[in-house]
Amino acid sequence: MTISTSLNLYINGAHVPSRTSTTFPVTNPLTGEALYPCASATVADYETAIQHAHAAYKTWNATSPSARRKILLRAADILETYLNDDAPEILSSEVSAVPSWVKLNVLAAAAILRESAGLVTHIKGEIVPADRPGTTIMVLREAVGVVFAISPWNAPVNLTARAIATPLICGNTVLLKPSEYSPKSQHLVVRALAEAGLPAGCINFLPSSPADTPSVTEFAVKHPLVRRVNFTGGDRVGRIIAAWAAECLKPCLLELGGKAPAVVLEDADLEDAVDAVLFGALSNSGQICMSTERVIIHTSIADAFTTLLASRAKQIKVGNHLTDPSVSLSGLYSPAAPPRILSLIDDAVAQGATLVTGDRQITGPNGTILGVHIVDHVKPDMALFQNETFGPVLCVTRVESEEEAIEIANGTEYTLCASVFTKDVLRGMEVAKGIRAGSCHVNGPTVYIEPTLPNGGTGGRSGYGRFGGMAGVEEFTERKIVTLVKPGMRYPL
Repeated sequence: MTISTSLNLYINGAHVPSRTSTTFPVTNPLTGEALYPCASATVADYETAIQHAHAAYKTWNATSPSARRKILLRAADILETYLNDDAPEILSSEVSAVPSWVKLNVLAAAAILRESAGLVTHIKGEIVPADRPGTTIMVLREAVGVVFAISPWNAPVNLTARAIATPLICGNTVLLKPSEYSPKSQHLVVRALAEAGLPAGCINFLPSSPADTPSVTEFAVKHPLVRRVNFTGGDRVGRIIAAWAAECLKPCLLELGGKAPAVVLEDADLEDAVDAVLFGALSNSGQICMSTERVIIHTSIADAFTTLLASRAKQIKVGNHLTDPSVSLSGLYSPAAPPRILSLIDDAVAQGATLVTGDRQITGPNGTILGVHIVDHVKPDMALFQNETFGPVLCVTRVESEEEAIEIANGTEYTLCASVFTKDVLRGMEVAKGIRAGSCHVNGPTVYIEPTLPNGGTGGRSGYGRFGGMAGVEEFTERKIVTLVKPGMRYPL
């Protein structure tokens, strides 16, 4: 498949056009050029896919654990071969991925498939003692049925794998709605699973145009045969999905935005902290929900830290990855992103913050390239401190004590992840426990996750629920009580 070839829906094991033959253009964000037409699924297509997924669930759930595991393991191997095929071109074109981000996406996705495959024989129930004579109580853990998964464009391959691998290994079937920005990148996972022998109907791929997305998403979330919903993306859409699910009293898993703080205490190793903060802030140009966006630092070391941070940041190569593959940071996902980010920076500077580095210039053929910007003396009441930038921006806030650092770290509605830097690991543990976040890393970057870890926020604008490991299994299965009663029991009435 070349990047210019059109992309269809994938329903019940076949690539098909939408019911109305409607398509939408997928564009290259860096150049603004149309890449290919993608089929736009309608409500009727979703109904068809849901019915096929429901039918497939009955047989897939009965498939042996070893058979399920083999398919996911085979898919992981197949997915890795795409690195030597069309994956680099697809990700480069759809999401401005530099070579290192392409490789990380595909390899991380393969790791997720492998780790999820390993969970299949750990989906266990339990025997519970009964007070009633002649009774055996079993608590089983069972698949729920059809799962509706929505995954984003920023890490399109691995976040797609995460959205569907655990549901599948538990015995569920899946409807996948990819982002309109990156259908082919996300289709790579579907393609690998199909090549690996996943039965028809177990995974259904349903991209939709921006115009069709609200109606099909509401339809799928509210459909009575859809038992679970998982969504990774922004909190604005997450709130809408949560509200639709609440109308049906339907569980959903939401991993939403982030505004990760890095707390740098006065005894921190500055070299290590700067390296980790820059990695956490600038991987994929800061377009990761776990990106470090806030540095909360003790006043006594703030000048030295900020100077070193700016010096290192200026060494990072920013540019057009299509003409210079050696760049570390390329274009953002939309021409609307750089002006929005710069407006937050300008607002902070107008209120007394200091622009330490960054030229405020927007470049690139479609106006999506923005250099690294570091803003010092940012106050907690500034919009730059409170709102997710999703770009190559760091704001620095100075504090006088550990207690103040924890209070300010907890001073936004985001709860996804955080970091603490100190040479005293036990002190770091105490600070980590005081920060409200789903994960907190002592002397490591905020951008860090293993496939087995229970990743997710603790409420607010970062959402709720957990992907990964047995926590993910719990999200996509139900506990069922089954009791066995000895014949001849008599009951008082």
